[in-house]
Amino acid sequence: MAKFLNSRREFLKTSAEAAAITAIGARILSGGDLLAATAPRPSIGDPATRELMQVALDVAKSSGASYCDVRVSARRQQNVNVRDKIVQGVSDNDTYGIGVRTLVDGAWGFAATSSLTKDDVANITKAAIVQSKANRASQLKPVVLAPTPGNQVGEWKSPIQTDPFTIPIVDKVALLLAANAEAAKVKNVRNVTSSMFFLREEKTLMTSDGSYIVQTIYRTQPSMTVTAVSDDRTDFQSRASNDIAPMGLGYEHVINAKLSENAVKWANDAVEKLSAKPVLPGRYDLLLHPSNLWLTLHETVAHPTELDRAMGYEANYAGTSFVAPPEKVLGQLKFGSSVMNIQGDREQPGSLAAIGWDDEAVKPTRFDIIKDGIFVDYQTTREQATMLEWYYKKVGKPVRSYGCSYAQSWADVQFERMPNVSLLPGKNDYTWDDMVSQMDKGIAIVGDGSFSIDQQRYNGQFAGQCFYEIKGGKITGMLKDVAYQFRTPEFWGSMNHIAGPRSYHLGGAFGDAKGQPGQSNAISHGCVPARFDQVNIINTGRQA
Repeated sequence: MAKFLNSRREFLKTSAEAAAITAIGARILSGGDLLAATAPRPSIGDPATRELMQVALDVAKSSGASYCDVRVSARRQQNVNVRDKIVQGVSDNDTYGIGVRTLVDGAWGFAATSSLTKDDVANITKAAIVQSKANRASQLKPVVLAPTPGNQVGEWKSPIQTDPFTIPIVDKVALLLAANAEAAKVKNVRNVTSSMFFLREEKTLMTSDGSYIVQTIYRTQPSMTVTAVSDDRTDFQSRASNDIAPMGLGYEHVINAKLSENAVKWANDAVEKLSAKPVLPGRYDLLLHPSNLWLTLHETVAHPTELDRAMGYEANYAGTSFVAPPEKVLGQLKFGSSVMNIQGDREQPGSLAAIGWDDEAVKPTRFDIIKDGIFVDYQTTREQATMLEWYYKKVGKPVRSYGCSYAQSWADVQFERMPNVSLLPGKNDYTWDDMVSQMDKGIAIVGDGSFSIDQQRYNGQFAGQCFYEIKGGKITGMLKDVAYQFRTPEFWGSMNHIAGPRSYHLGGAFGDAKGQPGQSNAISHGCVPARFDQVNIINTGRQA
C-alpha cells in the first residue's frame, strides 16, 4: 500500500484515519460529525424558540414573579487526545435545553428541562415559582437587584475565523500525530501526549425587563506534554505547552499554536531539565513570565476579590477571602505595590470570558479592582452590586453590576463568576529580555506548574515549568525543583518592576470550579513579565 502514498502528509492522514476509526468507530467519521450533533431541534434565536421563552415569562408574571429570565442553550464540546503514535480517545458531547429563573418576594427559584414543549416549559416555570416561595420562607433578607437598562436586544459572536467543528477529526488527529513525531525525534524523549479541546455554545437569553440576546461563544485549546527520561533511568522531567493558552477563538488558534514547530523546543526543555542543577533554597529576586504569573494572579487576586467569597457564601466549598469584610478593605487595603493595577473585563478579543452580555442581560464594563496597589472594588452581579451601595455612594460611583453573572449550561443556575482579571502593563515598555538584563542575581520562571494555596487565598506556594538562574543580567543555566512561597499582600507588595505593553500576554483556564452543585467557568488573565524582590524559594526535589 505504501507505494501508492506519494507524500508524508498523506501517510500521516491515512494513519490517523485508521487510528481514529479504531478508537471511535466509523460512525463518527462519516461527514466529520457525531449523529447527535445533527439531531433535529429548534434553532437558537428563531421564532419558535422565542415563543417558548415567552411562555415562561408569561407564566412567571401571572404567578407573581417580579423578575424572570429564560436561557435556551445548545452546548457542544469535543476532545481529541493522542499519546505517542496512538489515539487515546475522542469525545463529542452535545446538550440542549432551557432554564428558567424567577424572583418572587425577593427570593430566587430555578428549574430546567431538555423537553422543549410549551407544556414542559410552563411546568418548569411553575416549579421555579414554587422554589422561590419556599426559599423566601427561610431567607433572612430579600434579594434586591441593581438597575440595568432594559430592552437589551442584540447578537454577539466570538471573533473566530474557522469553526473547529467543521474540521474533520482525521485532520485533527493527523496534526497531533505529526507534532508528537517531531518531539519524539529529540534524544531522551520517552513519551509525548497532545490534545485539542473545542467548545461551542449557542445561547439565547430573554428577560422580563424586555431584553432578548443571542450569543455564540467558541473556546479552543491545543496542548502538548513532553516527558524525557535520563540515560540511567533515575530521573524524568516533563514540559507542558502551557505557554500556549486556551483562547476564545476558533480552529485558527490550533494552526497558530504551531505544535509541530514548537514540539522540538518543548522536548529540548524537558531534556535540559534532566541535567539542571537543583536550586539552593533561600531568598531571590524573582522574574515571572506571564505564562506563570497568570495562574498566581488567578488564585491570589481574582478569587479573593469575588464578592460572594468575601461575604462567606462560598465558604463550604470554594472557600472565603482575606479581602474582607468589605467595609474594612474597600478603598483601604494595600494589596500590592504602587505599580500594581488590576482590571476586570469581558471584552478583550479572543479572551475566554469575552461576551456581549452576561447571563442577566448586563453589558459588561471594564472596571478597576486594584488601583495603584489599593483594593477598590469587587466583582459583582446585579444582586451583589446592591450590597455595596453604601460604598458606591461614598466614592460617587453608580450602583451597577459589572456583568459577572454566568451559568455553565442551560441546566445550571447563574451566579457570580469571575471575568477576565488582568495586570495592566507598566509605563516603561520593558520586554522580558530587558527585565533579565536589569537583574544581578535571581531566578526566572516560565510556564505554570503545581500550586497550593489556603482557603482565604493568603498563603501560597507555586511552581512552574522551566526555571532559569540569572547572574549579572544574563540567564546562565537551568534550575530544577523550584517553588516560591508567599503571603499574598507581601508578595504583590514586593513587585517593583513590570514590563510594558509589547510583553502583554493572555493566560487562562477552562476549569475554574465553584458553586454547589459545581460549575466550571473559563477565564483569561492578562499580564506582563514582573519582578518580585527577595521572594522565599524552596527546593521541592526528593531528598536523600
